[in-house]
Amino acid sequence: MAEAFARRYGSDVLEAESAGFAPAPIIQPLTRQVMEAKNIKLDGHYPKDLGSVDIRTFHLIVNMSGTKLPAFLQIEVRDWEIEDPVGRNEEFFIQVRDQIEDRVMRLILEFRRQARQFQAASPLRGLLRNWRLS
Repeated sequence: MAEAFARRYGSDVLEAESAGFAPAPIIQPLTRQVMEAKNIKLDGHYPKDLGSVDIRTFHLIVNMSGTKLPAFLQIEVRDWEIEDPVGRNEEFFIQVRDQIEDRVMRLILEFRRQARQFQAASPLRGLLRNWRLS
């Protein structure tokens, strides 16, 4: 959900890629359903393992796993406490979707403010577009 929201609304300031410690084999049907209610289709998205992404290219990791990430990572980590909706009802999926959307939108707004400040101080444009979210 976070990757889809970030790609839809924040592609001007970040590149989003989602991966997990133990990804499900498929995107849950209720995830597809509640995202389609927001007019976001998840075609082309699939659960990915952390080993399938190069985290060295990331500037920020958003951790929703509930598991502490290793201290040796030289990357900023933000922990978002969001409950996994798998196995729950549609109403709970909607609540989780809305929590994730709110957090992603706040992050996008933060990056846009940073981009404006940076652009005002430097002729280099688009540098913050390389921020990656996992």
